[in-house]
Amino acid sequence: MQGDQSRYDAIVVGSGIGGLVGGGYLAADGRRVLVLEQHDVAGGNAHVFRRRRKYEFDVGTHYLGDCGPDGLIPAILSGLGVRDRVRFRPMDNEGGFDRIMTPTATVDVPAGWEPYRHRLKQAVPEEADGIDRFIDLAVAVATASRAGLLGEPMVELFRKSPQTMRWSRRTLGQALDHCGLSAKGRTLVAAQAGNYGAMPDGIGFAEHVNIMDHYLRGAYYPEGGGQALVAALVEALEAYGGELRTRCAVRRILIDGGRATGVELADGQRISAPLVISNADYRRTVLDLCGGEAAFPADLVARTRDAVMRSAVVAVYVALDTELPGLPNANIWWHDSDDMEGAHAAVQERYERDGTMESVPQLAFSFASIKDAGAPAVCPPGHSNFQIMTGCPPGYAFWGLEGGPVDGEPYRRNPAYLARKRQLTETILDTAEKVLGPFRDRITHVETATPLTNERYIRASGGTPYGMATWGGAGQRPDVRTGIEGLYVVGQNVRYGSGVGGVATGGVAAASQILGRPLLAEVYAGTVLGDASRLPERAPDWDPLAVSRGQARQRAKGLARIG
Repeated sequence: MQGDQSRYDAIVVGSGIGGLVGGGYLAADGRRVLVLEQHDVAGGNAHVFRRRRKYEFDVGTHYLGDCGPDGLIPAILSGLGVRDRVRFRPMDNEGGFDRIMTPTATVDVPAGWEPYRHRLKQAVPEEADGIDRFIDLAVAVATASRAGLLGEPMVELFRKSPQTMRWSRRTLGQALDHCGLSAKGRTLVAAQAGNYGAMPDGIGFAEHVNIMDHYLRGAYYPEGGGQALVAALVEALEAYGGELRTRCAVRRILIDGGRATGVELADGQRISAPLVISNADYRRTVLDLCGGEAAFPADLVARTRDAVMRSAVVAVYVALDTELPGLPNANIWWHDSDDMEGAHAAVQERYERDGTMESVPQLAFSFASIKDAGAPAVCPPGHSNFQIMTGCPPGYAFWGLEGGPVDGEPYRRNPAYLARKRQLTETILDTAEKVLGPFRDRITHVETATPLTNERYIRASGGTPYGMATWGGAGQRPDVRTGIEGLYVVGQNVRYGSGVGGVATGGVAAASQILGRPLLAEVYAGTVLGDASRLPERAPDWDPLAVSRGQARQRAKGLARIG
């Protein structure tokens, strides 16, 4: 392959959902696409890992919204011809797909803005007027945002409703202030902050309501977990002539005369292409892969270097040899205070004062063995599989380190790192038992992933799965098109938002810019670019994890299996 300078029309650096969607649409259009992934399997934060030949844990796919008959995610899959290859299991959309718990309130969040409004008003009836103002504003902004995604010009949206569109430039905190909600009301409205890793003053109002709108259209879990979604996208890419190479790290994106010309791999091999889509972390794309000021204007480089990342996350993966009785088919968002923002600030102040984190103010729970009940890979019958997540202070110092895995820091055996990891794991498990009841004596597997783990596997700045909090200003994020001809960016850092829905939309947006057509509006209206007849048949032992290694490495050694 070395020296073949005309083989590829486009190279995608990184195989998260955004990169696979963007690359898949280019391949469906007939472009010769190469996707390069430094990890063993494709998927980024949507991949799974297996333990003890019994359990499969989903890293970041906890639930998906908008997967009904008129949903955006099914439309994106349909455009690639793989809609029927991914089955979505509905969560409890009537009873509540998210359970919010504070010391004095429990809210089960149902599908639909109006049922959601009703549940919030039941929880805090004294704040009914403020909740009405908030929901009315949220629905208006979400409706306008969806119209913009599906092709309505922004100038027309501003003409129709200038007041609504102005709110798209303000923070969630400003909206909560405007609506006069108390600390408790604010907490209940913003309780699912773990979906984007920011407190109300650090997230755009439009981003919050768009993510809520995504789930309020119905919450689902992909049958077989996030890797099943990834594998379907890999099948589409390869069926339409694209190629996925895993365990293939990119050292540099090559730029000549203000345009992208290909990539250089870690082994020194150069591969040419007139288009490059970077699904790598945006800061690493600009500062490392592209060489900073050598490729980009100095002000953009400075803004990128100074960008503040969103919250880092600690996740504890737990398996039990028993089921957890009485739980709904829902995530649990637990808060130890009716004042989420005050509790978060107190933990930050305590850490800055004495370097400790002896308690956690919030926990999020995701129960794969309930969402994907009966799936043979999730856990054996009668067992449980779930995750517990919380935020932690940013930076390496919290973990007793001076650098991270991207810098070559051998952190995994560092005594200070291990001590902090053990302490935080015990604190999280202790707190989780207050929510779920005793379960420690039934644990068959437990392990903890830290921000260093996330940096190691997907090379995310700050170890966060959420991307940048500020990029020159609150709420500002780059578009998919860069100032370098032929270079595009996708993933958690671009303006289309966090989560599978956001990054998939960003992938379609990049392909739209390249192909010069409004793909999202087209596929939502029923256009299909992919030819399903070219997709491979699935054998009875079909394994999404093996498929996600790419055709060349499907049978390579080292693949963990179940059973």
